[in-house]
Amino acid sequence: MISRLVLVGATGDLAGRLLLPALARLLDAGELGDDLVVIGAAPEHLDDAAFARHVAGRLDAHAADVPVAARRALGERLRYVPVDLDDPVSLAAAVGAAGTDAPVAVYLALPPAWFEPAIEALGEVSLPTGSRVVLEKPFGADADDAAALNARLDRVTGEVPGAVFRVDHALAMPGLADLLARRGPGGDLAQVWDGAALAQVDLLWEETLALEGRADFYDHAGAVRDVVQNHLLQLLAVAAGNVPSSQDETAWHAARLDLLASLRPAADTPERWTRRARYAAGQLASADGEEPRSVPDYAAEDGVDPARGTETYAELAYVSGDPRWAGTRFVLRAGKALGADHKAVVAHLRAKAPAVAGELPGRRVWIDLDERSASGERVAGEVSAYARVLTEVLRGASGLSVSAGESEQAWRVVEPALSAWADGAAPLLEYPPGCAGPERREGVRVGGGAPPRRGA
Repeated sequence: MISRLVLVGATGDLAGRLLLPALARLLDAGELGDDLVVIGAAPEHLDDAAFARHVAGRLDAHAADVPVAARRALGERLRYVPVDLDDPVSLAAAVGAAGTDAPVAVYLALPPAWFEPAIEALGEVSLPTGSRVVLEKPFGADADDAAALNARLDRVTGEVPGAVFRVDHALAMPGLADLLARRGPGGDLAQVWDGAALAQVDLLWEETLALEGRADFYDHAGAVRDVVQNHLLQLLAVAAGNVPSSQDETAWHAARLDLLASLRPAADTPERWTRRARYAAGQLASADGEEPRSVPDYAAEDGVDPARGTETYAELAYVSGDPRWAGTRFVLRAGKALGADHKAVVAHLRAKAPAVAGELPGRRVWIDLDERSASGERVAGEVSAYARVLTEVLRGASGLSVSAGESEQAWRVVEPALSAWADGAAPLLEYPPGCAGPERREGVRVGGGAPPRRGA
């Protein structure tokens, strides 16, 4: 097990909101080695004590449910090294901060624009045998860029299998394992998990979160690049891909890649297989039940260029060339500032399909990807997902990593939509904050019916 984790970008939002809380939970559960050292690396000039205070504050805010003893124990494992990503010497100091030649996991918790300089800097560092380089999404800006990034990583790591871990935490969401069990041999969905029984499968990543204060960053991404190209396509690859007979990680990567390669647009014109929109000004209810708040028009936010036409909502429909899925539409839908938080896979049964226990009105089967508390309330599963990711990273496993081929193929799947939108195809719609999406009554989904209530 790797005993050194270098967290590059340790003072950023991803580290503070997800990675450090995930480490605290793993430590509390006894799933981290006694010798693990976490080395924070970021541009700020801090010492170990100042960094520990910073981490304690982030854990107070995002891991208050973790016992204080575990949070303090994580603080005792922290070190800090200021790093300049343009200076390989400073990155080498971070990698060598623990003072041993043992393998190290270098986690690049950075904006994508910093991946290239960080990887180039790592190329100047002699990483110990068995080390891993970990990258967040989005992986590249298009298929060609992803291929170039993969080639650069191969040069840095010497093409050692498993040396690169491309993170997509959607693969580790708690409900996805449940779906795999239910659609597998003996599962209650096994008899209906094909085109003969399913008319449509929706992959949802809908958020009440708006983009106040972050719109300038988001304006260069949009819903497709931010969520559809990675999270939703990976969820689809697992949900609809063939389950390999072997549990070997390579077989799983191949199965996911095969499904992605089989996808094609569900109609002949972009207006018929894509929808895009951005939210206007309005009132948005908060997720914790507080009074609605005013949300500004996305296009009027600081740093947003309205002419760029960035979408905060996207819906793309595909079909698969796999005969097993003949006649089934796969609808990928993601959006910000919507009326409810949903991360789910929703299967729409055909009228003559066999009955499934627990199916909802409209012959739907709803599989939540987030966790549920003992009382049935939804609990965001992202911290749990990152805990699984970090466990795999440190143990040298790669089942939850995105392969090089998958990272490039996923771009090829969405590029026809992005290219068509850049040429003005499919109108850019608007929707009020707090609704279910453009031109759709609140609470109504493709296939009919409202999202499920707990206990339904």
